[in-house]
Amino acid sequence: MQLYNTLSAEERAQLIDEAGQQRLTLSFYAYAKIEEPKKFRDDLFVQWNKLDALGRTYVAKEGINAQMSIPAENIEAFRETLEAYDFMKNIRLNVAVEHDDHSFLKLTVKVRDKIVADGLNDETFDVTNIGVHLKAKEFNQILEDPNTIVVDFRNHYESEIGHFKGAITPDVETFRESLPIINEQLKDFKEDKNLVMYCTGGIRCEKASAYFKHQGFKNVFQLEGGIINYAKQIKEENLESKFIGKNFVFDHRLGERITDDIVSQCHQCGKPCDNHTNCLNDGCHILFIQCDECKAAMENCCSTECLEITHLPLAEQVKLRRGKQVGNKVFRKGKSENLKFKHSGELSDIALAKTKNTTDIRQKIKVKKSLLGKAEHYFVKAQVALFILEKNEVQLGDKILISGPTTGNQELVLEKMFVNGSDNSSAKVGDKITFEVPFRVRLSDKLYKLDS
Repeated sequence: MQLYNTLSAEERAQLIDEAGQQRLTLSFYAYAKIEEPKKFRDDLFVQWNKLDALGRTYVAKEGINAQMSIPAENIEAFRETLEAYDFMKNIRLNVAVEHDDHSFLKLTVKVRDKIVADGLNDETFDVTNIGVHLKAKEFNQILEDPNTIVVDFRNHYESEIGHFKGAITPDVETFRESLPIINEQLKDFKEDKNLVMYCTGGIRCEKASAYFKHQGFKNVFQLEGGIINYAKQIKEENLESKFIGKNFVFDHRLGERITDDIVSQCHQCGKPCDNHTNCLNDGCHILFIQCDECKAAMENCCSTECLEITHLPLAEQVKLRRGKQVGNKVFRKGKSENLKFKHSGELSDIALAKTKNTTDIRQKIKVKKSLLGKAEHYFVKAQVALFILEKNEVQLGDKILISGPTTGNQELVLEKMFVNGSDNSSAKVGDKITFEVPFRVRLSDKLYKLDS
């Protein structure tokens, strides 16, 4: 019986592409008393693995918190695995506004002390005495009330790229930091103000609303299903979006667009931008906002120091990291003096720019891609990539896609290439091809041919 993921991210990505199935990105949570979290965890893994479900799930004695990627054709079977448990009957699945087949590339289900690290002692207050849930229309209405205070219970790197207008956006790294800060900041408004809170999918507000009611706040409300569900409802009901910008998400997408407003800046040059990246230097890996121009010039690095390190031989890089804390690095969100245009704390509601054309994600799903091969080398000075063709043929004029965890998805038209060292117009399986690319290519990258 398989109880753990056995494929690498690269192997899983290739299987997903070869399957050609539409996948849905979704999240859900439920607070409940679970007597045997380890057994519960193992049972879920076995059932989900059969359905090709991927994602990151935390299980604890207090419940479950999950972000998942599911083949669309398996969604009802997946729901059945949840509703086999009484506490998840009719559970709300927060389906993403945008989907990406590679949003998750592993299935991990972990047993934790808590499903959200809130730092609270649940024995000291009634965690079931939560605030009033508001749907999108009701949430919009209460925001118009001058007696309302709205609080963002996410962290600085989340609220920076998108938030509700007029919201308090605490300058914090973790959810647990925000609770005492907001309690102190709003201590004089416990009796007469509406305390309205929101987060990504609603789970943080479940605990926060109970905590603030325990602290003496009389009128506590929370956005049902968080920003993810709000985005879905405003689209379905044709409502005005009081949220501006992007919603940060904890998968490979790092964000899904809610409105075409760009409210943040590239941390390196100050250009309007709301695309996050992780520094390519594994000894840093800081999460920051980087525009396409800086991404190309800095090769996905946050500073010239990190850029220089990435050009060193791998053994030298490992030696420099030795003895340093680099754990939990994929979503490390610390601040850096190198990031001159980083903003957090009190944020503006004024858009700095608009996105050029927001494409419906369903149009992306219709684009078919065929795996051609994998990256073999990248010549930095010449900006030339070398690929080995493992499947299918390619010729000049073909639209291609270079895709990888760090590179993202980069589309190009193949205008000139060398095949096995000679200028040629076509290549077949087994050939080595080289061509210029305006960005850094990595050994984890795959090459695809696109067919609309």
